Amino acid sequence: MTKPYKVAIEGGIAELVFDHPPVNAFSSKGWADIAAEIEGLGENDDVRVIIVAAEGRGFCAGVDIKELAEDDNLIVKVNKGNYDTFKAIHLNPKPVIVAVHGFVLGGGIGISGAADIIVASECARFGVPEVDRGAMGGGAHLQRMFPVQKVRYMYFTGDMIDAQEAYRLGAVERVVPRDELRVTAREIAAKIADKSPRMIRIAKEALTGIEDGNLENKYRSEQGFTLEAYTSPDSQEARDSFVEKRDASFATEKEQG
Repeated sequence: MTKPYKVAIEGGIAELVFDHPPVNAFSSKGWADIAAEIEGLGENDDVRVIIVAAEGRGFCAGVDIKELAEDDNLIVKVNKGNYDTFKAIHLNPKPVIVAVHGFVLGGGIGISGAADIIVASECARFGVPEVDRGAMGGGAHLQRMFPVQKVRYMYFTGDMIDAQEAYRLGAVERVVPRDELRVTAREIAAKIADKSPRMIRIAKEALTGIEDGNLENKYRSEQGFTLEAYTSPDSQEARDSFVEKRDASFATEKEQG
């Protein structure tokens, strides 16, 4: 099976580019492959900086909802793939730059929130539609990007924010036209790659060590609530309505017993 991305390494810079039409939404196996690839790039002595970018309509739409609608038991594998991918970025010994465009949803938020630097195109929009899909997840990583109340507003409403607002809130380093996105990411990567690899590795480890709380532990806690959500009839209804392109119909908690 073809992997949902391509990789190129040049001048100490590795570019992992998602290429899985139509929306870069990945299956459980796809997420596992991405995690293993990013971890491997971190162990590659030829790589000094990693860029994660994408082809197509948007950066990443997260998990393959259709796969989960067909077999909700796969949520455990999907959870593991997400966890391993975000961890491979956050704890990677090499700096990871994410270059996003279009929609940045679900797992795309996890990737962005785990990264060291975010560069966004003018068309980028960030969102967490999990509540409308009968799931949880991504709040820990979103909270690494935005203030607590902004995170809760986005989570509860499903509303998206654009690149300029993300820049105003400090999550995004630069906002550039779409055709300049990956060039800009490579310029930043080249500046970092020109420095001492050992000093950069030490710097990343030091900065990760002084963060407020343990990102992986916080996300693991969230994933427990994802499993809880998946035991609810509302979760199946949310996925079914999404796949069937209809409005969802939810009973009250009292009616559900």
